[in-house]
Amino acid sequence: MSVQQEASVDGEALEVWIDQDLCTGDGICAQYAPEVFELDIDGLAYVKTADDQLLQDRGATAAVPLPLLTDVVDSAKECPGECIHVRRVSDKVEVYGPDAG
Repeated sequence: MSVQQEASVDGEALEVWIDQDLCTGDGICAQYAPEVFELDIDGLAYVKTADDQLLQDRGATAAVPLPLLTDVVDSAKECPGECIHVRRVSDKVEVYGPDAG
């Protein structure tokens, strides 16, 4: 049995969410990290759980797996809609994405 290690910044677990109101449906995120992002039938991107379940609730978050941190961060940087947000789980502070300080 393997344990999926989650990405962290300074030991803090990270999660990612997508603002579908800003999503342009380009699918760049799903190209970078198909294990985390998927385009749904509505043409918008959503995050997925480790067991491939699409999370369609507004503001739904998924853990960022450590091996995919770079891909998830690149997705946030390259997203034309600037709708991908990566934040610390503990205090919800955005560390990558349009609202990152």
